[in-house]
Amino acid sequence: MIEYFQQNMWQLWTLIGVVCLILELTSGDFFIMCFSIGAFITAIVAAFMPDSITVQVIILAVTSLLCLLFVRPLALKYFHRKDPNRQSNVDAMVGRKGVVTEAIKENEYGRVKIDGDSWKAKASHAIDRGTKVEVIAIDSTIITVSACE
Repeated sequence: MIEYFQQNMWQLWTLIGVVCLILELTSGDFFIMCFSIGAFITAIVAAFMPDSITVQVIILAVTSLLCLLFVRPLALKYFHRKDPNRQSNVDAMVGRKGVVTEAIKENEYGRVKIDGDSWKAKASHAIDRGTKVEVIAIDSTIITVSACE
């Protein structure tokens, strides 16, 4: 049984490469893709050199590292070239629009719903429930909003 696995390691490396590609679809950072490329290259080597598992692991590590250093920056530059200052996570909230679900009183907090999420919000002036607002700043988990015209 062990001999079978040693003779067919290319199948395992191909499976690892496919799993890494599927995981890459969830992230989009082109990080896991580098390990996928390394696994596919290792599968090709394993098809011709089935004896040495140590060499296969070294090839996986080296090709994945080279891919991280050279291919990933090119992929990020190519696929994100239209948006050089791409914001993510909380930083992307500024400029988003939502609806006040709990009235915001002056010097008090209210609630704003943005894309199905409810945020604790404050404003420089009172804003009634149902008013459309825009996020102008964010501090931790509290957003600052202003009414949209």
